[in-house]
Amino acid sequence: MAKPDAVFIYIGTYPDEAAARADYAIVKDLHAAGAVGTYDASVVTKDDAGKVHVNKDETATRHGAWGGAAVGAVVGILFPPSIIVGAAVGAAVGGVGGHLWRGMSRADVKEFGDIIDQGQAALVIVGESKLQQAVEKAALKAEKHVAKELNVSPKDVDKAVQEAATEVS
Repeated sequence: MAKPDAVFIYIGTYPDEAAARADYAIVKDLHAAGAVGTYDASVVTKDDAGKVHVNKDETATRHGAWGGAAVGAVVGILFPPSIIVGAAVGAAVGGVGGHLWRGMSRADVKEFGDIIDQGQAALVIVGESKLQQAVEKAALKAEKHVAKELNVSPKDVDKAVQEAATEVS
């Protein structure tokens, strides 16, 4: 059972980017229906050169206060910066990543990284704990997935994102 004040991470793998985007649309619909609270989601792909791309649409960062920082922080934890294409999250990675990192074991990091490596595309979702039940009920169509509740408060993530935004302004 999800703790009411925890962060939930879901990573699912897909045979292609289109399949991952279809589930991404489902998550956006869940948010529009009020089934999930603050969250961040993105489709992650790897190109033929092994570079990681975090693909967000123009409205994705408006679904909650985290504005791309949470998924960017997860990707930053899982992959070395040299293979990540673009500035997916900017300054927020440090503070947000620090909070998420403290909530993960090394085994969690390995499991998340391994699952992303197995697919052609991945859907990464980071959100409040109520996201967990909504994702389970939605029956997303990932070939494989890993879902973990972290011992991290969404309020701490909110604060880290706000601090980073202040530093950038």
